[in-house]
Amino acid sequence: MTAEQTPRNEELRPDEEAVAAEATLSGEETVPAGKGPDPDGPAASAEQTVTVEGDVAELTMRLEEAESRAGEYLDSLQRERAAFQNYRRRVERERAEQAQVIAGELLLKLLPTLDDFYRAMEAVPEGERNQWFEGIALILRKFERFLADEGVEEIPALGQPFDPALHEAIGVDHDSEADSGTITAVLQRGYRLGDRVLRPALVRVAG
Repeated sequence: MTAEQTPRNEELRPDEEAVAAEATLSGEETVPAGKGPDPDGPAASAEQTVTVEGDVAELTMRLEEAESRAGEYLDSLQRERAAFQNYRRRVERERAEQAQVIAGELLLKLLPTLDDFYRAMEAVPEGERNQWFEGIALILRKFERFLADEGVEEIPALGQPFDPALHEAIGVDHDSEADSGTITAVLQRGYRLGDRVLRPALVRVAG
């Protein structure tokens, strides 16, 4: 040991001297305090990159799951909405049909009164049709207009081909010059409400 090295060794603390001696014997260099591996070096950066990539993958997976659930919820909502619209249309149709049935039943009860008006008018001789007759005729026309406003129509019969869906034959005229199956007489008027027959016409048919 030279004289120049002695002062330097005296400056080392006992623990530093031990570390230095051990490093000298093992052939390793001593690393000054505060000069260890850099925590922000390449290895740390790689670990951070792996962590970020894992977080991104997890978030992507969660986003895909959320989008899938949202699609399922939307599809379910659309099906429920379509089912509700179909239900509402069905209810409205059933209500309309029920209202038509009720109206038809009420109007059907009025038809005998209308028949009485026609019989009374037809029973009055031509020469006796005075102001009283005209008054009854006015009431009859109002009655007919009321039924027309409600959608009631008289079924065409006289001179028409017999239709079992609209007419009810109660007699056959074998001596009629009309073609066979042609209605020759109407004994009671028939009426319908829309496509529904309230009452078929009672008729006689040529044989």
